[in-house]
Amino acid sequence: MTIGDLIRLLGDGEFHSGEQLGEQLGVSRAAVWKQLRKLESLGITMEAVKGQGYRLAEPLELLDGPRIIADLSHQARTHLTRLFVEETLPSSNAFLRERFEQGAGHGEVCLVEQQSAGRGRRGRVWSTPWGRSLMLSMGWRVESGIAALEGLSLAVGVVLARVLESHGVSPLLKWPNDVLLALPDGGYGKLAGILVEVSGDASGPCEVVIGMGINVSLPESFRSTLEQPAAAIEDQAAGVSRNALAVDLLEALLPLVAEFERDGFAPWRDAWNARHAFAGREVDVLSGAAQEVAVADGVDSSGNLVVTQEGRRRCLAGGEISLRVRS
Repeated sequence: MTIGDLIRLLGDGEFHSGEQLGEQLGVSRAAVWKQLRKLESLGITMEAVKGQGYRLAEPLELLDGPRIIADLSHQARTHLTRLFVEETLPSSNAFLRERFEQGAGHGEVCLVEQQSAGRGRRGRVWSTPWGRSLMLSMGWRVESGIAALEGLSLAVGVVLARVLESHGVSPLLKWPNDVLLALPDGGYGKLAGILVEVSGDASGPCEVVIGMGINVSLPESFRSTLEQPAAAIEDQAAGVSRNALAVDLLEALLPLVAEFERDGFAPWRDAWNARHAFAGREVDVLSGAAQEVAVADGVDSSGNLVVTQEGRRRCLAGGEISLRVRS
């Protein structure tokens, strides 16, 4: 019995007693009770009625690998080697890095309901409640070296933004790898993050893992525990299916990674700049302990951010640099 097995039973809208759940899952009532307690610790709210049993307080859509593959076009499936759908992992990116170490990984995609050690840029933790986000990692092997991947995270941001727009969301892009939503108070909430990890030869074959975490729905009780404002798809578009979102992302991401080594970032530049959250605004440029003030312009054909400081223009590369808009 897994958490997913229990959720499938409890999510049908009907009440189930501990005894019924045990019979259906082939375990004891004590084992069922232990898993029910685990659901509560994962932030999954249940309704319990004496004499009737338990059910989920609200529906929770589980990721469905066969459905996702069946809904992909023939073109997308030609690029997809294998799809993994996991309930829990330390990190979907780490999972695919291990696959590369085993001689696989190319064209593989991993979706996971919850990560215990997910992270973003600069070692930041990326955490979401169980089943409330879409966490996706994709592996790809590139023959011409690391330089061919310059600007890839920004192109992935454009793809993600376009998919979200098709579902009724109005995202903005923050250089180099965040997707934001404008908040009513004039600030921004982080909707999604992208993490691209590359290993291999600077001038020869290398392997890239593209990871992203997208908030689909976030309970207020969870948002209140975060250090920075967060946003979710449901804030602008209710009822978006995580499985449909996964299909649309794979339809767009698989051709992108297949063609990026040849075309580079230049074809994506204008689309990124059109969604630039901080264009023309004063920002703090943070690099380690250093902090400078600049005006953000657009990105160039390599994905570097052009800023103006004291009348002079300079280009910022990714790495350990990050931005914060000035209020």
